[in-house]
Amino acid sequence: MKLMKRSVCPVACVLDVIGDKWTLLVVRDLACGKRHFNDLCRSPERIATNILADRLERLLAHGLAEKYTAVGHPGRDAYRLTAKGKSLGPILAAMAGWGLTNITGTEAQLTPAFD
Repeated sequence: MKLMKRSVCPVACVLDVIGDKWTLLVVRDLACGKRHFNDLCRSPERIATNILADRLERLLAHGLAEKYTAVGHPGRDAYRLTAKGKSLGPILAAMAGWGLTNITGTEAQLTPAFD
């Protein structure tokens, strides 16, 4: 998938890849250990299956995630973050910290692992 750039601004380019309301939540869930499509569908935000499929394809196309055959489940796909995808960890941590500090009623319920 070729990135269609609105401009050469790096912030705009990042937003073109991960700036919608779902992509970073999928990254969060993959970092928290979810590996299968059905597990990702059961996130608290209730992403629709067509949107999840699109966001997974976007993550794959941009090298942020990879698809592999699930161990013990021949023919069943699983997903995991690549090193490039894991490099989003500080961005998610900063967003979570900002939300905890500035948005009343938020709480950290998941602990992503980006190592």
